[in-house]
Amino acid sequence: MKKFNSIMQLLLALFFALSLVYFLAFESVKGVFGVTELYSGTVVTFLLVGLILFLATWATSSMAMKSLESSLSKKELEKNELKAKLYDLEQALKLKNIDRKIDQIEEDKESSVIKPRQNFK
Repeated sequence: MKKFNSIMQLLLALFFALSLVYFLAFESVKGVFGVTELYSGTVVTFLLVGLILFLATWATSSMAMKSLESSLSKKELEKNELKAKLYDLEQALKLKNIDRKIDQIEEDKESSVIKPRQNFK
């Protein structure tokens, strides 16, 4: 769709550029296309064709933008899911480290044979 949108934009620009050149240089090229005089109907026809090309280009541009936005939102959702998984893994790792430290502290307490001194008053 993006490629078709680019082609439509180039076609629109080319149409209006050729129309501009044709109307500005009409006196010197009027015999080439078999048009001897420039009537208002001819100008209106050129403008209507240009309007149709413009609307088609606008529609393809809009569709391409919506497609990009939907793919972007999907990628953002994926990114957020990956962040959540990473956060869960980090929290699990922290909990394992805390459990190890607690186990080491309990082993240190149990391994000492001498009881701590108690002061009685």
